[in-house]
Amino acid sequence: MDLVRSLYYLGAFLLIGIGFYAVLGKKNLIKVIMGLSLIDNGINLLFIAIGYVRHHTAPIITSQISDTSLMVDPVPQALVLTAIVIELSVLALALALAVKVFAVHKTLNLNKIKGLKW
Repeated sequence: MDLVRSLYYLGAFLLIGIGFYAVLGKKNLIKVIMGLSLIDNGINLLFIAIGYVRHHTAPIITSQISDTSLMVDPVPQALVLTAIVIELSVLALALALAVKVFAVHKTLNLNKIKGLKW
């Protein structure tokens, strides 16, 4: 495994770890939503790192390479594009819910919000 791929793996796991810390350790709803976004971005980076092949080209650039074995598999890239669209939708919904929670309860502290249900 080359250095570039291991740096991608390191960055992906770092993003996922920071995101888990924010989701599990923070009490502010906006920080938890940001943590979820970091986890999603780390997973996307991990998918791209798995599909990375050194000295290979994208499958859309066919004029430069006649040998199809030197092309990168496009499936991880397509999965990441789909995941980005889904992530954006979930993030927008979560932020809209956070705005509604703040409008009703005047707080974004998760401990206080949990205490209001009882």
